[in-house]
Amino acid sequence: MLARAGVCSRRDAEKLIAEGRVKLNGKMLDTPAVKVGEGDKLTVDGRPVGAAPQTRVWRYHKPTGLVTTHRDPAGRPTVFEHLPPNLPRVISVGRLDLTSEGLLLLTNDGELARRLELPSHSWLRRYRARAFGRITQTELDGLKDGISVDGVNYRGIEATLERGQGANTWITLTLSEGKNREVRRVLEALGLKVNRLIRVSYGPFQLGTLEPGEVEEVPRKLLRDVL
Repeated sequence: MLARAGVCSRRDAEKLIAEGRVKLNGKMLDTPAVKVGEGDKLTVDGRPVGAAPQTRVWRYHKPTGLVTTHRDPAGRPTVFEHLPPNLPRVISVGRLDLTSEGLLLLTNDGELARRLELPSHSWLRRYRARAFGRITQTELDGLKDGISVDGVNYRGIEATLERGQGANTWITLTLSEGKNREVRRVLEALGLKVNRLIRVSYGPFQLGTLEPGEVEEVPRKLLRDVL
C-alpha cells in the first residue's frame, strides 16, 4: 500500500514497517503481508497515508551518465534528479546501468513496477548494441539456445547483425529476462566489446522519437489496453 500510494519504494516500505513506524487502524504493523481495505486507516510516523492515486506510466529516454537509483552512495548523478519537477514521485520499471541509454519506464505504482519486472511477465526487451569487433550472423544465431557466461545461465536471445561501422558492428538483440549487464556480458563472451547500448523497447512500449532526457506519459487508454 505504501509503495502503491507513492510514499516510498516497496523495499523502503518494508524497512519502515520493520522500524515500527507504520500503523494500521492504530496498531503497529510487524509484517508487510497485510491487506489494507478501503475503510482502513494507515499512518507512517503518525501521518495518514492517502488513497492510492490512479496508476500512471511514463516513457523516459535515459541518457548515459545517470544511475537508475533514488540515492547513490558514490554521489553520482541519478535519473530521478534529472526528471522534470512537475512529475510526481515515481520509480523505475527495472534499470539501465550508468553507461546504457534508451527507454526506461517510470510509474507511480510500485506494485505495477514489480509485476512488470518479473521474468514470468514475458515482456521482451529489445536493444541496439554497437560493439568493437567482427562477428557473423551464424555466430549470433547460436544465442537462440541460451548461453552460460562465468556460471550465469542466460535464456535464448534473438540477435540480428545490422551493419558494420568502421571497426564496430551494430547488433539488435531481443531478450526475455534482462539480467544485470546481460547484453554486455553475452557479447563479450563472443569476443565483442560493447561501446554503446540503447534500449529501444520494453514490451509494447517503444522509445520512438524521444530525445535523451525527454519524458512522455503513456496515454491512459493505451495503458488500459496494454495492462
